Amino acid sequence: MLSAPAVQKKNNMKAILEFNLSDDSWDRVEFDNAVNGGKWKSAMWDLDQWLRKNTKYAPDSMPEEEYKAYQRTRDELHRILNQSNLNLDE
Repeated sequence: MLSAPAVQKKNNMKAILEFNLSDDSWDRVEFDNAVNGGKWKSAMWDLDQWLRKNTKYAPDSMPEEEYKAYQRTRDELHRILNQSNLNLDE
């Protein structure tokens, strides 16, 4: 008689960040940055998509300089994100 292979549960990994939340503490600013990280990522994704839309679906009447400005801005946003090891797609 064959027996089913044993199933091992993975350990749940946890990370605990600790901050001193007194009003005059620099930790308060760092706490707010950590808590709002998802909002920042969402805002940057929205900006990237807006820039993409303005180049991908640019009307024929858009001046070339305006088109190039959107493209340069999006390229610079991606450069800054890459330099900071940040990725909007993850």
